[in-house]
Amino acid sequence: WVLVVNEYEIRCKWVLVVNWYGMPILNSRCRSWNVDAELRMLIVVTGKITEVEVKNDDRNIVLIARPFGFGMNGVIEIKLHQDKIFLPEGSPAPNKDKLGFFITTAEAETQLESDLSEGGCVLDNPNIDRLFTFQEMDQNRNSDGSFDYINRIAPDKGGEYSLFFANCLPQAVVSFEIKVSLYNENSAGSKDYLSAGEAMLPTVYMIMFVLYLCALILWCYGIYSKNTTSHKIHYLMGGLLLAKAMTVLSQSGMYHLIRTTGGPDGWNIAYYIFTFLRGTMLFTVIVLIGTGWSFLKPFLADREKKVIMVVIPLQVFANIATIILDESGPAVKGWFTWRDIFHLLDIICCCAILFPIVWSIKHLREASHTDGKAARNMVKLTLFRQFYVMVVSYIYFTRIVVYLLKSTTPYEYLWLSDAAGELATLAFYCITGYLFRPASDNPYFALEPDEAAELEMEEAK
Repeated sequence: WVLVVNEYEIRCKWVLVVNWYGMPILNSRCRSWNVDAELRMLIVVTGKITEVEVKNDDRNIVLIARPFGFGMNGVIEIKLHQDKIFLPEGSPAPNKDKLGFFITTAEAETQLESDLSEGGCVLDNPNIDRLFTFQEMDQNRNSDGSFDYINRIAPDKGGEYSLFFANCLPQAVVSFEIKVSLYNENSAGSKDYLSAGEAMLPTVYMIMFVLYLCALILWCYGIYSKNTTSHKIHYLMGGLLLAKAMTVLSQSGMYHLIRTTGGPDGWNIAYYIFTFLRGTMLFTVIVLIGTGWSFLKPFLADREKKVIMVVIPLQVFANIATIILDESGPAVKGWFTWRDIFHLLDIICCCAILFPIVWSIKHLREASHTDGKAARNMVKLTLFRQFYVMVVSYIYFTRIVVYLLKSTTPYEYLWLSDAAGELATLAFYCITGYLFRPASDNPYFALEPDEAAELEMEEAK
């Protein structure tokens, strides 16, 4: 193989080796440099400033930066260096006009995919806006070999664009390091690194923090004033509210700093921690309420324990994996596949938590036919049915409707989908809290001695 660095050539060859953890990898060994270059890609995403190190990538198209909404004064800044091209030994000099970067809108991507299926180079496609090629880059390098590029979006060309790298050279393998800054300039000339559709998010999340904080204060007051009728689950529900309030607070701080500096400056760490706690506690609370733990019975049946032992670890795994995906960026190979897998895993967890509620409804329906307890069990049955409908509606809205809103809403109003999701979550928390609030006159918590004895017998079985 030949390594082309600017205008210099170095002889290389591919070698199949096994790395330290037993996985086969393909190395490129170059005698003159005496180095080994693994196929890898390192990405550092800090807000809307993306740093990508591509190592020996042979893909035809690589998504470098996710969709960003540009307003009337949108700017793209790119700094690229350490670019290299690998070609088979004996190949002619590469046509560097076939390597370059381009932006395109989501609307044009559909037509672009159709055109690419017919063959041809994407850089020659009329549905894209080509930024620069490697040939143009060679003609305008800095003294240190790097390349700086600035593109100002025309006022009438504002929209949501994604940044791609295209490789139209057959058998070519490319390496480079790139730093991308996407922002809009306001009237004062300062940089706003938030996409046009995210401009309202710091305010939205701060308002939601205030609302969740008020709900938490009211919940704590309810527990304190009804201490004799409070159960362990009520304290867990209070912890869930606190975790959710801190999640939206960290989101507000994160988006505010991204707007001013281009990076979250540590707020993303707080967001990941509280999101992990909130997600785990949410599924735990729903499962425990569905089983009637703490206020209907002091124990969990074997099948209920199995659901918890399956759902909670899966949710923990999905949360950690989502964090890793968010920090890596879409340029990593297989990023979209893993994203879809984890979304599917989240939906599976959402469906699994419905089983305890269904089991409780079935038990109460059977118990409602027993003489002397029909009225009491019918009230509990109604509450469980209401809770089941709420959980299904919450899952449907936050996992499907919000996604559809993001896909169909104009890019300037993408924040509306986040606001809708947060309002739906707040409504779900408030209604659930009202139905299962600590109150002496709440028939849901009343448990007769004979009912407790029956439940204990069922657990013994």
